[in-house]
Amino acid sequence: MMQQLLDHIGRYCAIPADKNYLIEPFFERKTFKKKEFLLIEGQRCSEKFFILKGCVHLSYLKQNGTEQIIDFALENWWTSDFTAFQQRTTAQFSIRAIEPVEALCISADNQHALLKQLPELNAYFHKVFQRSYAASQMRLRYLYELPKEELYRHFLQQFPDFTQRVPQYLLASFLGFTPEYLSELRKKFIS
Repeated sequence: MMQQLLDHIGRYCAIPADKNYLIEPFFERKTFKKKEFLLIEGQRCSEKFFILKGCVHLSYLKQNGTEQIIDFALENWWTSDFTAFQQRTTAQFSIRAIEPVEALCISADNQHALLKQLPELNAYFHKVFQRSYAASQMRLRYLYELPKEELYRHFLQQFPDFTQRVPQYLLASFLGFTPEYLSELRKKFIS
């Protein structure tokens, strides 16, 4: 399982092979059942998660009590309430497993110690989160710019496998649609 993370790190920065063994002690491998929470809004956020297997969604409860999906994480993606993780405060978001999930978890203290021991990993985390932030910016642009039908078409083209793994009501929330409207669009695209 650690090899998957090491391979991911290797895509973004060079860590000497003789230092790879230093990384593992800072992580804990955890499994989560389908629909189990990795993090609950309002609780202290003490970890971030590297998804080895499965899919999760990041959400918050709106004032009207409905869940708003704002992000997903699949294999080889990082997820957390990053502000709460960094500041060691209560989470503004929840993370829940859509499928059974295996993850490598690291605490803020362990990450700090790891980066002290292997400063080369600063480049890795910088590049990964820069890429993630860029993707969030593009998502916002698409949400504001594209008509709903075009937004759905774009999402289907960019992430065809993903749309098969995620329940339609979660995808609808993520795209800013009602489940009924997404159902209408799906029928339109299938026929």
